[in-house]
Amino acid sequence: MAPPPTSEVDCLIVGAGPAGLMAATWMSRCGIKTRIVDKRGTKVFNGQADGLQCRTLEILDSFDFAHRAWRESNHMLEICLWNPNDQGVIRRSDRIPDTIPGISRYQQVVLHQGRIERFFLDSIKEHSNIEVERGVLPERLEFDASKAEDEDAYPITVRLRHLTDEEATPHQDLSSTATNPALNGSAPQNGMFRSNLAADDTEDLIRKARAEAGSTEIVKAKYMIGCDGAHSWTRRQIGFTMEGEQTDYIWGVLDIIPITNFPDIRMRCAIHSANSGSIMVIPRENKLVRLYIQITTTEKDGNPVERAKIGPQMILKSAQKIMHPYQLTYEYCDWWTAYQIGQRVGSNFSLNERVFLAGDAVHTHSPKAGQGMNVSMQDTFNLGWKIASVLNKICTRSILKTYQSERRRVAQDLIAFDHRWSRLCSGRPAKDVMDEEGISMKEFKSAFEKGNMFASGIAVDYGASVVVAKAGDLAEQGDGTAVESAGGDHKNRVVGKQDLAGGIQIGMRMPSFQVLNQADARPWQFQELLKSNGRWRVVVFAGDLRDAEQWARLTSLGEALAQPSTLLSRCNSRAGPNSVIEVLTIHSAPRTAIALLHLPDIFHPFSEREGWDYWKVFVDDLSYHEGHGHAYQNYGVDPLKGCLVVVRPDQYVSWIGELEDVGEMERFFGRFMRASA
Repeated sequence: MAPPPTSEVDCLIVGAGPAGLMAATWMSRCGIKTRIVDKRGTKVFNGQADGLQCRTLEILDSFDFAHRAWRESNHMLEICLWNPNDQGVIRRSDRIPDTIPGISRYQQVVLHQGRIERFFLDSIKEHSNIEVERGVLPERLEFDASKAEDEDAYPITVRLRHLTDEEATPHQDLSSTATNPALNGSAPQNGMFRSNLAADDTEDLIRKARAEAGSTEIVKAKYMIGCDGAHSWTRRQIGFTMEGEQTDYIWGVLDIIPITNFPDIRMRCAIHSANSGSIMVIPRENKLVRLYIQITTTEKDGNPVERAKIGPQMILKSAQKIMHPYQLTYEYCDWWTAYQIGQRVGSNFSLNERVFLAGDAVHTHSPKAGQGMNVSMQDTFNLGWKIASVLNKICTRSILKTYQSERRRVAQDLIAFDHRWSRLCSGRPAKDVMDEEGISMKEFKSAFEKGNMFASGIAVDYGASVVVAKAGDLAEQGDGTAVESAGGDHKNRVVGKQDLAGGIQIGMRMPSFQVLNQADARPWQFQELLKSNGRWRVVVFAGDLRDAEQWARLTSLGEALAQPSTLLSRCNSRAGPNSVIEVLTIHSAPRTAIALLHLPDIFHPFSEREGWDYWKVFVDDLSYHEGHGHAYQNYGVDPLKGCLVVVRPDQYVSWIGELEDVGEMERFFGRFMRASA
């Protein structure tokens, strides 16, 4: 037999769910030679994850397709809390906003995972020739640790096996639907093959494909990202483990068009019954409603779940008990599944900063807070630009350590949140203040309100590292691992001046407020200018340019930034102004008092082909039709003196300083950025 063909790739992504597709989207925008494989023969069409939180929508907007999700999704604006009264009959006890007003320009929406994956696939196709290779399964992974620090080496060798269409299509047990007269002979899509109650089928697929002589190939890769789910093959190959516990809560999920007299069926609801468990109601697109239903508990001694008994009818009967005296039934069921809540975090997120794990491969938790798909996509949103920057020789490999310190800490915080959240959702309501075993409904509401901020994704606060110049202990602020560069000992650390911008927190995402384009007066949300294209940004809050002293400060800043010797100039010499580090300016003077072309050229560079750049200078002023953004006030920046802010390619804030602190900013960039000369 001839040896299998061998090829080389910069980045190999295993798993084409939302996390894998987010990684591939970064690679498509940054010109990285990439392959993405998935053992399943088709993408998801029904069910699975459905919630998109505020921060996720901001991220999708940075790739220019949030509008598609926003338009097709169901928008969740209010949460209704239902609890038993003194007689044990459920009644609406409170209403709260689903998204905290003012924290983002987006609110939480729901749309099934298949559509979200479609938006990613369309975007990837538009910007590259990367295609998802379906029915392709990795079956062997070898890693040469001696080549890990050689940036031009391919230390990863993976053997891929191509499955037949039959092998790549998961078997669905439809027996549990056969006795349901409401289905009229049409079975709903069964998601149990993806549930954690189902055994992993990867090894079975490999054995079957070998027996049937499926074709194989060898791929050598510089980097690999395992986005292959809770049963991650990649994680097992590199010997990493999941740390945590499996709870004794089992939940069923039904996507149905409900027939009911329950008054809040089109609101997000948390319903606690007196003795029959609890249910979460998630109104969705196309008249669907998702029900998360506590159906039973396992024994604490670990007796196996009787999986065969779990089906749509069993889940429906549990829901009917919880929602009594209201009626609930359905004629159409779109999808269903069941799962046991597991709360675990991966021991490590990367092997030598060459093989990375993301999404369910390194954290599992309950899906009721709408976190799974969001946190998974945000993992690879954090990782993708870092790998691309190293491959494109913009940054050194030191930045790759920050993936674990930043995202493992988020996962740890998520599990702590989910542990409390699951207990509150799954527990029995307290009968009175003396009922210590029951759940206090006052505590539940408080947790709901606090949880909304965490769940939104806006609260993510990355700790100090080579790419986050903030004060404090690096290990404490991260996941416990130190993340400085090789030459970044404590005395050489760069720390930004947080007090210059109270509304812009170093380590958190750059907030968004309205500003106007200086050249044409068009209003923009500032985040809309921070596209995910791999560029760093230096945001110049230029202050009030009517003031002669402030104008002189800006002029001096322009001269300093334009020096050919600066790292900014040398980095941008690769492909022209703003190609690696983009300079954006926001001033606070009246728009009509300032002429764009009077500003130093570096703030609006000139091109022989295209003339002046009119899309780099903005103003905090009143628009004709959309009011005043009050950006300086909301950002907490002195409207006279301004400041400098460095923003990472993923829109998180790295450093803040005075207009005169160009040397400090250079020192910050110099710890990880490569100059072209």
